[in-house]
Amino acid sequence: MKSIWEMTAQLPEFAPLPRDIRTDVLVIGGGLAGLLCAHELTRAGINCVLVEAGRLCGGVTKNTTAKLTVQHGLIYHKLLKEFGLNRTRAYWNANQDALQKLRELCQDIPCDFEEKPSYVYALDSRKALDREATALDKLGCPATLVTGTALPFPVAGALRTDRQAQFHPLKFAAWIAEGLKIYEHTRVLEVETGKAVTEAGNIIKADHIVVTTHFPFLNKFGCYWLKLYQSRSYVLALEGAADVEGMYVDESGKGLSFRNDNDLLLLGGGAHRTGRQGSGRAGLEDFARRHWPDSRPVCRWAAQDCMTLDGAPYIGPYSPRLPKLYAVTGFNKWGMTSSMAAATLVTDLILGRDSPYQEVFSPFRSVLHPQLAANAGESVFNLLTPTRPRCPHMGCALKYNPQEHSWDCPCHGSRFAEDGRLLDGPATGNLVHDHTKHLKV
Repeated sequence: MKSIWEMTAQLPEFAPLPRDIRTDVLVIGGGLAGLLCAHELTRAGINCVLVEAGRLCGGVTKNTTAKLTVQHGLIYHKLLKEFGLNRTRAYWNANQDALQKLRELCQDIPCDFEEKPSYVYALDSRKALDREATALDKLGCPATLVTGTALPFPVAGALRTDRQAQFHPLKFAAWIAEGLKIYEHTRVLEVETGKAVTEAGNIIKADHIVVTTHFPFLNKFGCYWLKLYQSRSYVLALEGAADVEGMYVDESGKGLSFRNDNDLLLLGGGAHRTGRQGSGRAGLEDFARRHWPDSRPVCRWAAQDCMTLDGAPYIGPYSPRLPKLYAVTGFNKWGMTSSMAAATLVTDLILGRDSPYQEVFSPFRSVLHPQLAANAGESVFNLLTPTRPRCPHMGCALKYNPQEHSWDCPCHGSRFAEDGRLLDGPATGNLVHDHTKHLKV
């Protein structure tokens, strides 16, 4: 189940960490967020090392739909209520700055960068679109309400933002990785003040440590296990389908997304909380048959995203007790642009520079949201469910995923193959032997 990106790009390979080392900054996690943090820090003249448990971009980055946009669904009217005008404008500015930096970088990188309009469409009512347009107008952010699109079904309307972009994430990552100090197959198991310990027992001493492992794996600090959950969604790459002339996402957050890559149409959707059942790729295949009966899927894959309580990422000090340990997580399905926003903010924090984006992304902001109770309820229920196998991360009962033949954790999103092999964190290791003997379906 390889993505179209894996099939059309080759990433450089790096050796495992061979010994104890000392560096100014350690970045843990080799997805796009980690690579961009290491790139920006190195460019600022800071001695930086990146370690990755497996292969670069072997997790979320290789499964993205790779949209670069400040339009993150209908988020701005929600942020205005939650954050107020100035902090919401800071969120937009952070992503606008990130998009511009990526645009400038991509001028020198052969990564299929294309400017495209971005649309949020509504099927039945324009009410939510009108509310978002009003919010964007208050912020001074350009967007246009339109009634017609190139989609193969009627819409009530769409909110269009111009000069957004799409690219090939692994071609971009391969270029970014060149020249960085990277060690692959180097899993970090423990982090203390000023040092990290790898699975092989090597010690990495660092003044600052940045955790970009998608879902933070350190449970002792920050309560990320309560502040985040993971969502799984699915993508088909269709040959013989239409050119939709832009990038699209459903305003409900539960519908479909569209974008083209050369002569392929990428159709995404079927989102559900990891560990629960959803329509999955069967719903996408049915949609494709109805609207493009002559199309053919050339590959299928799934994406996994960390979702926060209020829709904004957590970027900043991991915990008030650990000011030189940083968390980068919770991109809410918009990780490509948010990765650059995170790299910019983390670099400023490490250099001691004031940032206008620090407050809006602070991991210490209010947790008083309905999603907190939902996350806590999911954890309590699955902790008390007396079945095997159980997730080694925090002990929740795993659920079998028949579509992907995996065991998934509904609490925090870890996933395991049928033989117990770790597929996705925050768990840091395979299921142990007494768990794997229960993996009978």
